[in-house]
Amino acid sequence: MPDYDKGAYPEPPRQTPAVDKQTALPNPALILSKLFYYSVDLPVTTFRDAVDSIRSKNKPVYYHQKFRRVADLTECQHGDDVCYYEAEMQWRRDYKVDQEIVKVVQERMRACHQREGVSYQQNCANEMQQFTEVTHDFQSRYGDLGAYGSGRKCLMKQKERMMAAQAQSA
Repeated sequence: MPDYDKGAYPEPPRQTPAVDKQTALPNPALILSKLFYYSVDLPVTTFRDAVDSIRSKNKPVYYHQKFRRVADLTECQHGDDVCYYEAEMQWRRDYKVDQEIVKVVQERMRACHQREGVSYQQNCANEMQQFTEVTHDFQSRYGDLGAYGSGRKCLMKQKERMMAAQAQSA
């Protein structure tokens, strides 16, 4: 029947042998791992899951953060550094928002130009008009401020523009 060498390849045992225990004492590594799991890991995991479930219900959205409007530089009292700082931070936020508005309107105009092709001047007149208005407004407010533009420089530019308009009308 078997045509192999029984001495070289002995038959496997018919039953799985029983584990040969050296001692009757329980395994201390097993005891320590169970102790760690039930005393540290399980409570921490349960607490974290509870906190995560609470936080997932009212998740703050960072890009919808709303800042209250603060006093402008013209409304700050002389020497009120906190008011100056808040007005400057508000001006920076307004500047970033205005930059994004220009980018969005420019992307709309470019998309219309790409979509319409040759006849874009006729079909994209509204987008081109809106882009012209937005860029003119942005340039009149923030243009020529330089790399170190600030709320104070922008206010001075606005005053100069108002004085020039009064001088022309007079």
